[in-house]
Amino acid sequence: MGNGSVGYTIAPEFQLDLFHKKGVLAAARDDNPAKASDGCQFYIVQGKKFTDEELDKVEKNRLGGRKIPVDQRAVYKKTGGTPHLDQSYTVFGEVIKGIEVIDKIAAVKTDKNNRPLTDVPFKVKVVKKMLIF
Repeated sequence: MGNGSVGYTIAPEFQLDLFHKKGVLAAARDDNPAKASDGCQFYIVQGKKFTDEELDKVEKNRLGGRKIPVDQRAVYKKTGGTPHLDQSYTVFGEVIKGIEVIDKIAAVKTDKNNRPLTDVPFKVKVVKKMLIF
C-alpha cells in the first residue's frame, strides 16, 4: 500500500530495452540523486497511450533530448505507459498474463492520498527469465 520501508535501498539498474510500457513492474524510490530503489516498494505501470507529438515533448522536456527508440515509441502509442520514467526508475518485471487487471485496480475508489479505500488483493507468480550468453 506504499507505506513503510525495510531500511535499505538498492542501486539502480537501467537497461535501454527495459522501459515503462503498460504492465511493467518497477522499483519505487524517494527523490535521491543516486536514483537508488526502495528495498520493498514497487509499482505497476498503467500509464496512457501517447501520440508522436506527446512523445517528442517527453524527449525534449523529461529525457533531456534522449530519443525514444522507434520500437518503444510504437509500444507507447499502441499500448501506453509512462515514458518520462525511463532510465530513472529500475524496471524489474512485467505482467505477462492478466494485464486487464491493471485497469481494474486503477478504477478502484481512492482516498485523498490516492490509496485504495479497500484492499486490492492479487496473486503473483514469479517466472524467471534466464539469459545465456
